[in-house]
Amino acid sequence: MIKTFQVGDMTIHRIIEMEEAFIPALDMLPGLTPEMLAENRAWLQPAAMDARDWLVLCFQSYVVQTPHHTILLDSCIGNDKDRPRPRWHHKQDGVYLAELATVGLSVADIDYVMCSHFHADHVGWNTRLENGIWVPTFPNARYVFAEAEYVLWVGKHAQEAVPAFADSVLPIIAANRADLVGSDFQLGDHVRLMPTPGHTAGHVAMQLGRNFTEAVFTGDLIHSPLQARYPELSPRFDMDPAQAATTRRAFLERYCDTPTLCCAAHFPSPSVGRIKRWGEGFRCDPITP
Repeated sequence: MIKTFQVGDMTIHRIIEMEEAFIPALDMLPGLTPEMLAENRAWLQPAAMDARDWLVLCFQSYVVQTPHHTILLDSCIGNDKDRPRPRWHHKQDGVYLAELATVGLSVADIDYVMCSHFHADHVGWNTRLENGIWVPTFPNARYVFAEAEYVLWVGKHAQEAVPAFADSVLPIIAANRADLVGSDFQLGDHVRLMPTPGHTAGHVAMQLGRNFTEAVFTGDLIHSPLQARYPELSPRFDMDPAQAATTRRAFLERYCDTPTLCCAAHFPSPSVGRIKRWGEGFRCDPITP
């Protein structure tokens, strides 16, 4: 399994917290028909879909080491959090921090944490519980949040408590560790945000490398290789499915048949590849050793 790779003058590490058959394909993708699923079952199984037709998703961060900074992209699920999914609820394991250690990193080595959006599986390790208080997990890091995403969830949280926002975002704000930025913010000459609305209104992807063309991190603009084949398939947890489909196709068109490595948040391992055209859709050809 490829978990560390070089791209130009960057080193990128995959920090995997969990990889599992997550949800039935027909439940996740309302536009998917049994006939479409049958047509694609052979290439989806076993890596991207199990024998029950449940889609396999990876829950992971990417750590990008540039000549100047060590940057963590999305912070996964976290421990001790109140969550509706049983496997996530009050999880207590050392997997995530051990994964960091395997690539020679500790929480103190992270200079920046950048979040594509504020869903629970992308902000969980922003904080950890110490003496009953949520504190920043990465003590030396600035946390970069798209202001549009922050404003969205401030409004939602005011109407009804959002646990992930309360335990994994607001404590960062309270600790004065957050930088609220525009959706085109750039960090040095290696990382730039790219607005990719649909999954949430403030969702951003991250363009990586010199001239921001060597790699791109998707966040949740796409979840499964099946959506590359059919970009108009939006999952039921996209806030604006039509906008998400438009964003997804535009993203895939932009990077199709280019050298840019696509680092997908949730694609099954190896999760990283190059976008190629496939009929009216696309595929992601995995990188090889």
